[in-house]
Amino acid sequence: MPSSLAFWAGISWIQNCVALASFEQLGLLILVAISSWKYRAWPLCCLCLGLVWASLFGIERMANRLPSTLIQKEISVQGYISSLPQQHPHHQSFDFIVLIPDGRFPHKLRLNWYNAPPLEAGQSWQLSVKLKPPHGTLNPAGFDYETWLFANGFDATGYVSASKRLDNQSTFNPQQWISRWRNDLAKRIDLALPEGQQNAIIKALTLGSQNGISQSQWQLYQQTGLIHLIVISGSHISLIAGLVFVVVRKAWVWTGLMAVPPHLPAAIVSWLAGMIYGALAGFSIPTLRAVVMLSIIMLALVWQRNTHTWEIFKTAVTGVLVIDPPAVLQTGFWLSFLAVALLIHLAHGRLGKTSNWREFIFNHFASSFGLTPLLLVYFQQLSLVTPLANAIAIPLLGIIIVPVALIALILLYLLPELAHYLLMACDSLLVYLELVMQWMVQIPHAYLNFPQPSFYAAIGAGLGVLLLTTAKGFPGKQFAIGYFAPIFFLNLARPAYAEIKMTVLDVGQGLAIVIATQNHTLVYDTGSHMPDGLDMGNAVVLPYLYQQGVNKLDYLIISHGDNDHSGGAASIFAQLPVSDVLSSDARWAESERGRYCQSGQSWQWDGVKFSLLSPPATAFIKENNNSCVLQIRTHGQSILLTGDIEQEAENGLSEQFRGQLHHHILLAPHHGSKTSSTETFLAQVQPELTIVSSGYLNRFHFPHPSVVARYQHVGSRYLNTATSGAIALETDENRFSVQTQRQQQKHYWRPQDPN
Repeated sequence: MPSSLAFWAGISWIQNCVALASFEQLGLLILVAISSWKYRAWPLCCLCLGLVWASLFGIERMANRLPSTLIQKEISVQGYISSLPQQHPHHQSFDFIVLIPDGRFPHKLRLNWYNAPPLEAGQSWQLSVKLKPPHGTLNPAGFDYETWLFANGFDATGYVSASKRLDNQSTFNPQQWISRWRNDLAKRIDLALPEGQQNAIIKALTLGSQNGISQSQWQLYQQTGLIHLIVISGSHISLIAGLVFVVVRKAWVWTGLMAVPPHLPAAIVSWLAGMIYGALAGFSIPTLRAVVMLSIIMLALVWQRNTHTWEIFKTAVTGVLVIDPPAVLQTGFWLSFLAVALLIHLAHGRLGKTSNWREFIFNHFASSFGLTPLLLVYFQQLSLVTPLANAIAIPLLGIIIVPVALIALILLYLLPELAHYLLMACDSLLVYLELVMQWMVQIPHAYLNFPQPSFYAAIGAGLGVLLLTTAKGFPGKQFAIGYFAPIFFLNLARPAYAEIKMTVLDVGQGLAIVIATQNHTLVYDTGSHMPDGLDMGNAVVLPYLYQQGVNKLDYLIISHGDNDHSGGAASIFAQLPVSDVLSSDARWAESERGRYCQSGQSWQWDGVKFSLLSPPATAFIKENNNSCVLQIRTHGQSILLTGDIEQEAENGLSEQFRGQLHHHILLAPHHGSKTSSTETFLAQVQPELTIVSSGYLNRFHFPHPSVVARYQHVGSRYLNTATSGAIALETDENRFSVQTQRQQQKHYWRPQDPN
């Protein structure tokens, strides 16, 4: 086991390095590995092998990245659609495998196609595309899209500008054939269930496609802790393979053909069933992990080796990391393997025999409890109804719905009418399950949000889990709660009196800022809500607030009505109590607890003064100019948040506060557009630091180069969330400190902050 742990550590270490090892360093590591092998220093040898293998894998992966000379240039590619296209109101998104050009060129693309013709997985196309390197918003909490892109093998993202449909290639391509097969099954499910309410969930359970699952459904499954059940992963594949193994073994015994041991055909058929199920899911990364683990387990059964369960486990983990070293970057890797490890731990070292039901209930609740530290680290949310929800959903989905739905897929080709009735039964059961889940989330305190625990608190909680789940009489078991408790009782640092912490979150082309004083929290703007369902309030702002331990907002300021500033507000209102709302937009100003913002309003929290400088009593014609302009004064610093004001409002501020407009920190008006940040305005503000909130390579080309030149002309340091990620600023008497998220999360595969 120490050797395996050393190999895993080497793999994980490289994924968190800022740069990959040079060939000279790799050569040295290989020499150390050879020497260690010669002297039987196995852990050191395995550590070096892990470092070398992960480095070589990373070098190969990075070699296929989009060259900087081709960013947003028109490029012609040929290949095929490898995923089931995802439908959005104005576009379709899909994965595309590039066959031409080959060689050192991005192999796997994530593309959007606006006003696209009907698209199907497996189709061959010649596309004109504009690409950019894998990039995503980067914040202290919330989904890390950029990591997801890398871990799933995407070399570039972009959109289609022109196209030409190609005849399917005459040469057999297994991956393309599987894509066509999955697409055909998806269409047959829709034909068999024209009025089905749960088609999207059935496709998720059988084909691994998450297209069509609504935001409310995602939220419901997350709040009940069942999100893992609608993603084909280890649990689904192991259940199906296990059922097939039991059925085939019993059937073989019934035939009386005992010349061949029953476990042999059972293992082979169950392995084939797992492989076919993995193919249905398109051999996604989580599915690949499960198939590798199943293959190792079935191989051990076929060989009839007296192999310890831990040996199978460590071989499976090692096999997955050899095939896919970046798997350690995915939450699913840790959740799936730690869940299995916990079940193995629960099964060992216990005397006596309990009933199957008692054992199932004990293991179920113990594993749900045991994964709590990891769930708090990744999601900062704990569902108290998860054990009950899992107890209902796991047997229902794993033993009834998924097997029946898979049988129905086969019957779609043989007996379509029978397949229709089976799918209708699955649809009805899923409707009832959803009703039960909706009832569960209405239970008071069904799910709770916690601050993100520190690394040491999570490690301590993990030790507490091990002690609590050991057999009775194990030394130190009585201290388990003491190890576990700190993850729930974190003492989060708040700003000192008369100081603030301000975080400009990375919400792409939009704005969202969180400002904390010693005892209060204010949110200024909430990011956008996109037609495809991406809601920055739900995806970025709320996770950050939960991570910081914020359970209510004292003020929510929505500077104006543009979607990129107000789109996420509804999600925040739905999840957190908000004491007061200020806005220049009637929708929010005239809501409950809402007021119009206007020049002259002010308040003080914990020695920090907040004042609204604009809009004036006589509003401007253009909505952008009516943005709520907020001034913040701490003990020794002043900050100006300007929303989307442009030249007219800037001139108004310059005239009204002539000689009093100097601020140390400026939020660039209107994301740095050339219609804002005028020379007159900047000459009066004279900021030491200017922060721009904009999207990476956005279509508006914000911030405009001429505006950046103006910031530099007045001697202002300039930061942009597009290249820096979230920007955290803390004041301390007569100075302030700044940290960017890309400085905090450096990896060899992540573009670095140029500032």
